[in-house]
Amino acid sequence: MSDWLISLEGTEAGEQLALYLAIMAAILHAVFGALQKGRHDPWLSRGAIDASYALMAAPFALFVVPWPEPHMWAIFGAVFVIHVVYKILQATAYSKGAYTVVYPVVRGTGPLFAVIGAWLIFDETFTGVQWLGLGVLLTGIFGLAAYNLAYLETERDTLKLALGLAVITGLFVALYTTYDAYGIRATADPFTFLAWFFMIDGLVMPVIAARRWRAMAQRPALGPLMLRGVIGGLVAFASFGAIMLATRLGKVGEAAVLRETSTVFAALIGWLVLKETVGPRRIILMGLIALGAVIVEIGG
Repeated sequence: MSDWLISLEGTEAGEQLALYLAIMAAILHAVFGALQKGRHDPWLSRGAIDASYALMAAPFALFVVPWPEPHMWAIFGAVFVIHVVYKILQATAYSKGAYTVVYPVVRGTGPLFAVIGAWLIFDETFTGVQWLGLGVLLTGIFGLAAYNLAYLETERDTLKLALGLAVITGLFVALYTTYDAYGIRATADPFTFLAWFFMIDGLVMPVIAARRWRAMAQRPALGPLMLRGVIGGLVAFASFGAIMLATRLGKVGEAAVLRETSTVFAALIGWLVLKETVGPRRIILMGLIALGAVIVEIGG
């Protein structure tokens, strides 16, 4: 499969596959968020998920894919630090503010910074039409955050801190998106990067989650928690793996923008699965997000 993927680089077929991978990543990212937001403490859920995908990735990293080239170790070190900081920032932002307000700000800030980062690092440029599409998409995402904020009744005392953390978290979303793209392009075999990424990325959060679980007065049963972790780990492979492969085959900025349609899919999951109320205003705002993504793709 590695040879086939590499053969698609720089081709129209590769660009088309990158589009499909980015959309798949958006759908699965919404599923991933729903798994974290479930009945368990988000720190515990994330720890179980990270432990699962680290253990599943280890045999592939150590015994299946080609060994990383010497220059990759420094890249993996930077990737590890960026993702750990991102996860801590994200969890802290969610603990200080409502999920429905913080999540759109994080996901809206991310692609804006990612487009700028792709320009600085990969010399990618957006056309005028694509900038228009990005503006439409961001209007929908930040509009969704503003709408949720207007009807927020709790956690207002820590809201300014939460929004500040959300913007910084969005910056780290862009940072890991562009740096992961740099990393997966720096190795000959993309699956070498993916296997080692998932193995090292899952080392920290399980430790934090274990300490948190031990400190709880009422500890949740480990069986259901680990089942959620295994399911989440498989979803993470498909979601994060898809977006990384998309950034190797296509443009980083376009992939980052398309992935943020996950906000739409997250709302649809909330409506169809969690039975949350959506309402006409949210539908309009979600329509703007989807329309912006379409304009970005057509404009390219």
